[in-house]
Amino acid sequence: MRILLAEDDSIIADGITRALRKAGYAVDVSDNGMDADSAMQACNYDLAILDIGLPRMTGLEVLRRLRARHHPSVPHVPVLMLTAHDAPCDRVKGLDQGADDYMGKPFDLEELAARVRALIRRNSNSSSNMVCGNLTYDQIGRVATLNGQTLDLSARELGLLEVLLTRAGRLVSKDQLVDHLCGWGEEVSHNAIEVYVHRLRKKLEAGGVQIVTARGLGYCLEKPHEDKAPA
Repeated sequence: MRILLAEDDSIIADGITRALRKAGYAVDVSDNGMDADSAMQACNYDLAILDIGLPRMTGLEVLRRLRARHHPSVPHVPVLMLTAHDAPCDRVKGLDQGADDYMGKPFDLEELAARVRALIRRNSNSSSNMVCGNLTYDQIGRVATLNGQTLDLSARELGLLEVLLTRAGRLVSKDQLVDHLCGWGEEVSHNAIEVYVHRLRKKLEAGGVQIVTARGLGYCLEKPHEDKAPA
């Protein structure tokens, strides 16, 4: 999952970024509204966190432009607004412009992460659980279980599993994995992706869940074969 964070306070931005990356999200950070608006046009984000009081262009204007570009064929991008002014008029303005949620500063990072999970799940219009054979992944709690046992996964492995599960049965290239796992300023090589896939594959073997390698092309999480109905 890839998130855009637009926040001009470097201390707040650093805290949010660390918390979200620790949870396995790829995070891109902009410190002004103009750059945030350009990023939203150039990349497909799963969620955006916008501070209202951004320099060069307010967070509300970035939000207004995002919603103005909406097209039925383009997925809705959930937006969480941040502001130092916890006043009803600010919340009303943000919600009227198309914001999905709102938090006033100061806020608890764990609560912010929980709201991010809830917004992404709500936007998926599906159950919070993703299932592939004996593997179950809870998108809200970000917990994977295999044969009923919780898997011990690193943040990178968790992010990798999430991408492969979302595209189960389809090929995912190494470049696509890098794009979903890494934010701006982070570097992950194709060799590192191979290492993460190897580690995740070993942890899934016990449950009969397979990650297939298409040499030179990418990886695919195989869907379990359905039993044929008797004739």
